[in-house]
Amino acid sequence: MHLNRQLIAAALILLVTSVPATLSAAPSSSAKASSSHRAAHSGGSKTSKGKKRHSRKPRGQQAIDPDRVSQIQAALFKAHYLKTEPNGQWDSTTVAAMQKYQADNNWQTKLMPDSRALIKLGLGPDYSKAVNANGSNFVSSAAQPPAEPETPLTDGFVQASGIRQ
Repeated sequence: MHLNRQLIAAALILLVTSVPATLSAAPSSSAKASSSHRAAHSGGSKTSKGKKRHSRKPRGQQAIDPDRVSQIQAALFKAHYLKTEPNGQWDSTTVAAMQKYQADNNWQTKLMPDSRALIKLGLGPDYSKAVNANGSNFVSSAAQPPAEPETPLTDGFVQASGIRQ
């Protein structure tokens, strides 16, 4: 009886230690298929060592449209920050003028151009064609209190109920 227990214990130990080794040594066919599927559809190329090399795709706006550059240059010229006529090229003199303009207004000078600077130069968004544009200033119309109704609200309720007093 004691010998049977020892044999069973040894068999269990052998079984437990051999199962993980066999699982890690030979991946299943579904694991092979999924890894090859991922490699085929990943979009990245592999280097000689088998590591993926991701292509760096630039995101966002890469350059300013020449028409917009001309508008910015004209506004900077009018504000006496640019000494040359607008040429539509975002060159070093335009960058320097924009940095000076933004620095004079205590705004960041690393990113070009700052939206606050464009708005102050008169190049901000145009809301004249908006659905709710009526030529009034939204701030001043919001500050006005609503008009008082001519008849009290209770008169309307009394009429709707059909009760005569």
